[in-house]
Amino acid sequence: MHIQIVLFDGFDPLDVVAPYEVLYAGGTASGGAVTVELVSAEGPREVISGTGGLALRAAGALDLERADMLLVPGASGRRVGEPGEVPEEEVGAGEWKQDEFIPVLLGRTLTTELPALLKQAMDDPDVAVATVCGGSLVLAMAGLLEGRHATTHHMGLDMLDATGAHAVRARIVDDGDLISGAGVTSGLDLGLYLLEREVGPRVAHAVEALFSHERRGTVWRAQGPAPTAL
Repeated sequence: MHIQIVLFDGFDPLDVVAPYEVLYAGGTASGGAVTVELVSAEGPREVISGTGGLALRAAGALDLERADMLLVPGASGRRVGEPGEVPEEEVGAGEWKQDEFIPVLLGRTLTTELPALLKQAMDDPDVAVATVCGGSLVLAMAGLLEGRHATTHHMGLDMLDATGAHAVRARIVDDGDLISGAGVTSGLDLGLYLLEREVGPRVAHAVEALFSHERRGTVWRAQGPAPTAL
């Protein structure tokens, strides 16, 4: 399985690096059954994150002929005093303007080639799409999640619902060819779940032990009887 993690301007570095390391280690533990690379819709380039100007290099272009799965991260905002700062009078010094600034960064992806490529991926039965944190909002804002079950950071669940998606409060939501993770650190749990789902629990457990990380939270699937009201 070849997984392409998609970088865009303003991405959250932890949304990228956490699953990348987990999936890379899973590839080693499985004898190459999993491969992973960083890509962008525009092709090879330095992509600047939303965290202090930290940049990662996209090694290639998003390529649906090569990818079995795309993984879309969320965005991270900036503090007052950094480039692209929020005016001082609008927020206290050192505080995050996440509730306004991150949706703006996510919305900017709509002006790129990314939404069209994501639509192609969602329409392709041979390609799965995974998201971390606000990555599901990128798809939702592009009109690609109507009627689908997904999760995101808890601050974005209402926004997810407003796009016609079914927002689920769970650490991981498996909706078939769409797998989404909740808050930022869920990238670790999402990566491990993808290894378990695609390669098997023994490989996932070996990587979990390597990183000294115990998976947390619920994996939600549309299986079993619907619960009665509690």
